[in-house]
Amino acid sequence: MRALLTVVGWFILLLLCWPLALLALVLWPLVWVLSLPFRLIGMTFEALFALLRAVLFLPARILGYRANA
Repeated sequence: MRALLTVVGWFILLLLCWPLALLALVLWPLVWVLSLPFRLIGMTFEALFALLRAVLFLPARILGYRANA
């Protein structure tokens, strides 16, 4: 659904202002490549916090605590 809305939005932009739509089409891969390092940093911090959470809750898990889902 998100991809469909993106395509429809791009076609609306193409009808209203075609130079801006073409510029967006050309620059989108560049923006995607520039955002990759930030995604990698985000995944690294997410993994680090998951490890920290697992280490901090290890004593409770050893003692048999189960959180209610």
